[in-house]
Amino acid sequence: MSITAPSIGEQDLLEHYRASNAASHGSITPEIAADQDHRWGDVASEPGGVDYIETTVAGVPALWLAPARRVDDVVLLCLHGGGFIGGSMYTHRRMYAHIAKRSGARALVLNYRQMPDHPHPAAALDAAAAYGWLRGQDLRSIAAVGDSAGGALALGLALTSDLPAPDAVVGLSPWTDMTLSGASMRTNRATDALFGGEHPFDLASMVDYVLGGPDADRRDPRISPLHGDLDKLPPTYLQVSGTEMLLDDAAGVAEAAPDVVALDVFDGQQHTFQMAAGRSPVADDAVARVAAWLRDRLDIPGR
Repeated sequence: MSITAPSIGEQDLLEHYRASNAASHGSITPEIAADQDHRWGDVASEPGGVDYIETTVAGVPALWLAPARRVDDVVLLCLHGGGFIGGSMYTHRRMYAHIAKRSGARALVLNYRQMPDHPHPAAALDAAAAYGWLRGQDLRSIAAVGDSAGGALALGLALTSDLPAPDAVVGLSPWTDMTLSGASMRTNRATDALFGGEHPFDLASMVDYVLGGPDADRRDPRISPLHGDLDKLPPTYLQVSGTEMLLDDAAGVAEAAPDVVALDVFDGQQHTFQMAAGRSPVADDAVARVAAWLRDRLDIPGR
């Protein structure tokens, strides 16, 4: 799908990504980086009717999102994006609150460990610990939901957990291939405001940084699920923009496991465009599709 002009939310997200791209090539203080990261979540509106409760789950900080109208025995384990170096349960709470509210389920947004202090597999271990804790609760269904790097964690969790897989997985612009082998890494460079443009990110160096060095396994399915046994996936729903560099990260998973993976490709959008929920018609449509898919797969009463 496409629209003729960006909405306010889409424009704000585009400007945030342009600023992030520019900052990656210049000098930036930790304070400026933290402030910019904090304001990332402002591109979404406050959904209303959702309570936020800080907690700790299996030793990991987390945030419960509790819509006023919900079922309590279905939980969405939400894993935020940010390339394993940015983002938090606070930057992504609004987007995931929109998804929880439309789905009618509780959500748990995990504040997993990340760089600069915690290279892989810290984030994956935190996701596994939180999932194990949820499996010990009296729940009817659990879905793993993630965007970008969080999408890698959600898919990786489903593939590698020693426990039964989540009942469903959702990935929003998921980063699934740390080898960066997808053709869209090159073909969509000009249209990706965050990772591409005139001065593309050095994603190869970023991967080495996150993994702890150039000798690390870029095919570890916990963080690079495209290279895992995709036959293990439960029902999975992926969304991606047709003009972002991670297009093939999502398309590759869908092509490898067509019986269980549904893929929606949105034209003319930026990476994780769902972050503009509540202020973008396209993001709102995407959230509505996620919610409808989750309600159907997890047997949540319609809204």
